[in-house]
Amino acid sequence: MFTGIVSDIGTIESLDQRGDLRVKIKCGYDMDSVDMGASIACSGVCLTVVDKGADWFAVDVSGETLSCTAQGQFTAGRRINLERALKVGDELGGHIVTGHVDGVGEVVSSTAAGDSWAVVIRVSRELAPFVAAKGSITVDGVSLTVNAVADDEAGALFTLNIIPHTAQVTSLGELAVGRTVNLEIDILARYLARMEKVRSLA
Repeated sequence: MFTGIVSDIGTIESLDQRGDLRVKIKCGYDMDSVDMGASIACSGVCLTVVDKGADWFAVDVSGETLSCTAQGQFTAGRRINLERALKVGDELGGHIVTGHVDGVGEVVSSTAAGDSWAVVIRVSRELAPFVAAKGSITVDGVSLTVNAVADDEAGALFTLNIIPHTAQVTSLGELAVGRTVNLEIDILARYLARMEKVRSLA
């Protein structure tokens, strides 16, 4: 379980295609405090630490995970948002995030808005009903508030405001038109949709 508050930006150092894809990630964490088998969210994907060194850790990424995440997510040199698992008593500064990617969005525009950036992301028709203005969404592991949503035949376009601090401490400052991002919808929206479906069948 996570909060969507990024605590480090890692860099993918190397890739090794085995049965799964072994990814080595350089980071700023004190790795003595990270146990083998610990969960770390990597740009919104909950992955398990399978090896580690003084300033790096490695994870195994399955083919299923690769098929569900943004294209180019796991490439050498890519900077990714990192968050260690939530501990009981930690400050819940974002919202409840599971680290299970629900879908992939595409950046369609990014424009200056004062000192911030207004970023518009296209989401599929399947995920569009779960995105609401003033609701929460996780983009590449970052908890954000949706400013506005506009539905269309292909799905929906939603707008985010990326403030300078967020751009500086996450990889979202690198967002450009055409880039794909990992999306996780608010867990409350997921359960509400399930409840509505069950009620309609009753």
